[in-house]
Amino acid sequence: MENDTIKLGKNARLRVMRILDFGCYLDGQNLGDILLPKRYMPDGVKEDDEVEVFIYNDSEDRIIATNEKPYMQVGEFGALEVVEVNKFGAFMDWGLMKDLFVPFFEQQHKMIIGNTYVVFAYVDSESERIAASSKLDQFMPLNPPIYELGEEVDIIITDKTDMGYKAIINEEHWGLIYINQVFEKIKIGDKRIAYIQKMRDDDKIDLSLTKTGGEFIDEVSQKILSILKEEEFIGLHDKSDADDIRDTFGISKKAFKKAIGGLYKKRIIAIEENGIRIL
Repeated sequence: MENDTIKLGKNARLRVMRILDFGCYLDGQNLGDILLPKRYMPDGVKEDDEVEVFIYNDSEDRIIATNEKPYMQVGEFGALEVVEVNKFGAFMDWGLMKDLFVPFFEQQHKMIIGNTYVVFAYVDSESERIAASSKLDQFMPLNPPIYELGEEVDIIITDKTDMGYKAIINEEHWGLIYINQVFEKIKIGDKRIAYIQKMRDDDKIDLSLTKTGGEFIDEVSQKILSILKEEEFIGLHDKSDADDIRDTFGISKKAFKKAIGGLYKKRIIAIEENGIRIL
């Protein structure tokens, strides 16, 4: 099997050309012969076998292959942890022996060791090395967003603001989950399923982590959760007196039971013997 174009920073299936004591050389086609070091060679591999590898630069900037799987490839957004910072920039753990470099001029904010940031991996046109950037706007496509209300999309959480959580939608567009619509723990780099809640005239997109319609956390559920976020525990449950429920929430026992039942199924709350608790 041959690939049309073998690309740096991408997976490829390559043919073994020759085997030596220190590894084997693969047919990298447009990239030339590529070394797969011995420690990454599959057991029993022979000449003319095809192997699945990832193509990247080693510590001496030579093009090399590995059977290790990086957390992200070139052309993708991903959340990585900073493991080192020096006078040139930051280095992030992306699952390979050589860390992923983020130059200072490609950092949206100064990176700190131990913190996780969402970055985009690319090949620098001048050095022809793989690098990453946290200045994400430059890598977003310019095509206008076309989504249906309620449409399911893939998102990655990139940042938290006073309004809520910024997220990249389908690796193409920006979206926002408002803080009052979040009822669970979210962290930077989370990859989740979300739903298009509103398309604004300025092409900004509102997102929800729950489906609209019958499955959407309704006003009653939001009211219960807003109190639970402050108090963590409410001494009411599905068998509590209807008057107590009405005095606390101003709703019927039936509405209360339906709301907490939905929250329980979503594993947002626990129903205990003496009340309900947020998870």
